[in-house]
Amino acid sequence: MKYSGIIFDFNGVILWDSEWHDEAWRKTSKELIGREFSDEEMHNLVHGRTNKDIFTFLLKREIAGEELEMLTQKKETNYRSIAISKPNFKLSPGTVELFDFLKANRIIFTIATSSEKTNVDFFFKNLPLENWFDINKIVYDNGKLPGKPAPDIYLKAAEIIKLPPGMCIVVEDAVSGIRLAHNAGIGKIIALGSEGKNKKFEQVNDFINRIITRLDQITIVDFEN
Repeated sequence: MKYSGIIFDFNGVILWDSEWHDEAWRKTSKELIGREFSDEEMHNLVHGRTNKDIFTFLLKREIAGEELEMLTQKKETNYRSIAISKPNFKLSPGTVELFDFLKANRIIFTIATSSEKTNVDFFFKNLPLENWFDINKIVYDNGKLPGKPAPDIYLKAAEIIKLPPGMCIVVEDAVSGIRLAHNAGIGKIIALGSEGKNKKFEQVNDFINRIITRLDQITIVDFEN
């Protein structure tokens, strides 16, 4: 096969939770600076970024160490309380079918997410991810990797599955993440969008090989060419 492994972004791909993160960030920014993030700020400065990057922008100074940990927990506590209350807190449509297919066909796959450790633990506790993943063999925001669009997180994921980036497929829903995958030299980029090829991806169309609306639209053909 031309591509031997596949790397999944998590938020907005495996779990359709982008609106919940937006809700949590707006609540957190209101608590910290007295106003909610604007739609433009959410799109350009929040989506796909690490918490360190976002808080540094929000508070207009470098955020690190214990302060970063405290602020991160504030936002992520808001997120988890929102997420767990939602009736659609479950794996996105087609995810189970695709993961079972990949496992049955011995295709290597992993997760690369800008979520931090407490959220990763929360996801593994409340969703059936252990059926397919070892929590110690996924990539998440450990405070050491730069945020999107720096390519480090996908380079690390390719390293974990022991493949060169050019032999990997990445599935992303964020424009910043698509740029990241391109910068990492990923061989094939599949974008997940609510309505197929839509305006959201216009600025990165040249980097995208295919657009899907649910994960089980990925087939063996995607690995062959």
